[in-house]
Amino acid sequence: MSGQGPFETNSVTLTRFLLEEGQKARGTGELTTLLNSLCTAVKAISVAVRQAGISHLYGIAGSVNVTGDQVKKLDILSNELVINAIKASFTACILVSEEDEHAIILEAGSRGKYIVCFDPLDGSSNIDCLVSIGTIFAIYKKTTDGEPSELDALQPGRDLVAAGYALYGSATMMVLSCGQGVNCFMLDPAIGEFILTDKDVKMKNRGNIYSTNEGNAMYFEPAVTEYLQKKKFPKDGSAPYGSRHVGSMVADVHRTMMYGGVFLYTANVKSPQGKLRLLYECNPMAYIMVQAGGMATTGTQNVLDIQPVDIHQRVPVVMGSSDDVREYLAIFMKHARK
Repeated sequence: MSGQGPFETNSVTLTRFLLEEGQKARGTGELTTLLNSLCTAVKAISVAVRQAGISHLYGIAGSVNVTGDQVKKLDILSNELVINAIKASFTACILVSEEDEHAIILEAGSRGKYIVCFDPLDGSSNIDCLVSIGTIFAIYKKTTDGEPSELDALQPGRDLVAAGYALYGSATMMVLSCGQGVNCFMLDPAIGEFILTDKDVKMKNRGNIYSTNEGNAMYFEPAVTEYLQKKKFPKDGSAPYGSRHVGSMVADVHRTMMYGGVFLYTANVKSPQGKLRLLYECNPMAYIMVQAGGMATTGTQNVLDIQPVDIHQRVPVVMGSSDDVREYLAIFMKHARK
């Protein structure tokens, strides 16, 4: 029986949730162990983010990562925390990180059956000004026999076993899907546990917010320009959409999922392949969106159907409420036929 007053005596923690779901699926417990290890890393990163100014973790570490972004001190710390937590769980054989040029093949004695692709600290450009940042992860199962290799990680999003993200904002939240809907867990710092706060999240079919970096407007493709013009100057008597853009993918996508609307990071003259990475940004976020009832597209195909050819491959992406994404697709296809 639940307690009365401010204290809940029968909370559904993330660990409890995973154990219960594992029991229903009659699983081996290996995925539960892996997800719990990721939770431990996220808790540690959350502490580091909150103490970064005091602990002198702000600022640039003096290098550029393989995708061309400046590396911050918190990036390096977060990457090491995730890698070490997963290694210690004995559940994975291959790790793909935004911060490492090549896939990390774990030693034979500490391997499991899973492949984890992750962005240890998404939104690095926002670290020093205290804007929300996050951690994104995607989990696949190794499907081949023999020694693991980087090629094993090149799986489409349709093959994901689980995906999620942590958002370090006004609170720390873990958003997770194992293929049976989307659930949100908020970190209670008093007990150090993630507590289920939003169960089986479902998106609105249409929102009233769009999110994109309009500083790139001069480089946009004509379809994007037309779509945004339609949102800002509707001719059907409806109210214009609001514009919200944080610049951290986790924050923008989380808001899009919770409030409805559309997030766009399309191809443009400066970034003809798009800017966001498929394996550890677009796939896990698209998976979450679809599980919540939304859609995710490149314009020409469903994000989850893309067959990756490189672990750091970039793709354009538009994701969000289904009616909003379909409206964008109609305009995109009209321009493609010209």
